[in-house]
Amino acid sequence: MPSSGWLRRLLLAVTASLPLLAGGGCTITPLTNPSPLTSATQDAPALPPYTFQRMNRQTYPPADWPEPLGADIYLPDTPGRTRRPAALVVHGGGWQNRTPQDMRGIAERLAREGFVVANVQYRFAPKYPFPAQLHDLQQAMAWLHRKADEEDWLIDTDRIVGVGYSSGAHLVSLLALKGAEGALSQPYGGDHARLAAVLAGGTPSDLFKFDDGRLVVEFLGGKRAEVPDQYELASPARHISPDAPPFFLFHGTWDRLVPVDHATDFHALLQQAGIESELYRQPLRGHITSFLTSGRAIGAGIDFLKRQGLTPAVPPE
Repeated sequence: MPSSGWLRRLLLAVTASLPLLAGGGCTITPLTNPSPLTSATQDAPALPPYTFQRMNRQTYPPADWPEPLGADIYLPDTPGRTRRPAALVVHGGGWQNRTPQDMRGIAERLAREGFVVANVQYRFAPKYPFPAQLHDLQQAMAWLHRKADEEDWLIDTDRIVGVGYSSGAHLVSLLALKGAEGALSQPYGGDHARLAAVLAGGTPSDLFKFDDGRLVVEFLGGKRAEVPDQYELASPARHISPDAPPFFLFHGTWDRLVPVDHATDFHALLQQAGIESELYRQPLRGHITSFLTSGRAIGAGIDFLKRQGLTPAVPPE
């Protein structure tokens, strides 16, 4: 997990850059000394009362998988023996780095809402180019289905949602749209890979929109002119169909790394296809600050999931 010193230096650097983007007429209130465990939910409202148990680094792929990937598991103490919804949580990092610790605050919040949470690792580019990362998530979904009937898990497999930020948001969006059927469903997808909804922030929705920068080129194995089929296959916005699940998108309006039109265009395409979609804009936030201050967006996203019937039906006692 990032140290508090690392996070403080990051925040200071981001805060220092904001006036350069804002121009002369805007006052910015700096963010100061967030807790490293709660920075992603620092502006969140009070949490629901479910407690939970956490199991770190549970290996989810089969023994012969190229990497022994782990998932941090959160099991909420919900009353009775009712089946619970689950959340597959996926971190960002340009498909090349970072860890599930980045999503710990969001994972804990979902567990307190009554979700069984799997906060997963996945393989990184360029050593493992696309679609290796999607294959990892398909394996994670198969693992959740295998665990669903166990005493401490009790997952309702019809209520598994995908939650991610940045490259993690890209991966859960692609899983929701192409992971169960079609070209990307083989050899590891299928019905077990279906998501009931997606909560995604800072989502790279159409990879053709990026210049031929290193991260996308190494992820897809070439430039747009060299491997256009890969860019097409890896772009969630190009795979929307009427049977897609509901999407909740949040995005910083000052995001220069993944510009906000990735969200606005994706949202419009989902609505045109008749898919329930909600877009939560985060004013004056860039790519990093929209994540570090995502508490209200996550709260709105959980409310969206509740409206889809995707949170526990039995309230805490």
